[in-house]
Amino acid sequence: MTALDVIKARVPDAAPVIGLVLGSGLGALADHVDGAVFIPYSDLPGFPHTTVSGHSGDLVFGQLGGVSVAMLRGRAHYYENGDAAAMRLPLETLQALGVKAMFLTNAAGSLLPDAGPGSPLLITDHINFSGANPLMGETSDKRFVAMENAYDPDLTALMRDTAAERGISLAEGTYMWFSGPVFETPAEIRMAGVMGAAAVGMSTVPEVILCRFLKLRVVALSLITNLAAGMGDTALSHEQTKSVAGDGAQTMETLVTGFLEHIAHGDVSL
Repeated sequence: MTALDVIKARVPDAAPVIGLVLGSGLGALADHVDGAVFIPYSDLPGFPHTTVSGHSGDLVFGQLGGVSVAMLRGRAHYYENGDAAAMRLPLETLQALGVKAMFLTNAAGSLLPDAGPGSPLLITDHINFSGANPLMGETSDKRFVAMENAYDPDLTALMRDTAAERGISLAEGTYMWFSGPVFETPAEIRMAGVMGAAAVGMSTVPEVILCRFLKLRVVALSLITNLAAGMGDTALSHEQTKSVAGDGAQTMETLVTGFLEHIAHGDVSL
C-alpha cells in the first residue's frame, strides 16, 4: 500500500488545492484548520521520519481561509541523513492529490538589522550554498529545471498585498541554504551578506527545487528567529529558535490565512 492509498482510504474526499510545509515552531498553525484530519508520517509509507524537535511529523487535511489545504507539519532536513531529496515523496503525493502550489515556511536567521526576531520575511530568491541537490540521481531530462522565477511572481505579489492590508511589516530578500546542523560562523554570515543574502537557514531550498521539478508553484515565508551570527548578542540555539518561532506564530497565521482568503476569492488563479 502506498502513501496515496492510505490517504484516499482515510480521507476519501481529500482535494487539496494548496500544500503547506510548516517549519520549526510553526506546527500550531495546523490547530486552526477546519475539519482537520491528521495522519502521522509513520502511517504513510515512504514519508520521512523527522528527528528534529518542533517538527511533529503529521499530514493534515482540512480547510483554512476557505481553501482546501494539505499541511506537512514538519519536514526532513538534509542534515538529518544526508538526503537532499527526503521530501520528494511527500511533495509528489500532494501533487498526485491535485495540489497546484506550495506555501513553504521556515525559521531563519536575519542579515537585515531591521528584520529582527519575530519578523516575517518574504523569500524572493535563494542561494544553494550547501552544494547538495535533491535531483542528483534523477535520470530523465526533467532534471534540468529552470529556476528563474522559482518563487512565483504572482503569488509573491499577493503575499505582499496581504501583509500591507493587515498592517504587517514584511521584509523580503534572498534566502541562503546552509547544510546545517551547526549554525553559521560570523565569517560565513559576512560572506552571505556580500553574496546578497537577506536570511540564512537549513531547509526549504531542496523543497523549492523539487516543487519546480513537479511543476508546483511556490510562495515562501521565513519567520526570523534571530539576527545571524556576529550581528547580535543572543546565543544561538535550537531552543531559542523554537521559542521565538512560537512567539511569532500569530503573525505567520495572520499572513497565511489572509493569503489563502485571497486565493479563495480568486484573486490569483491556480
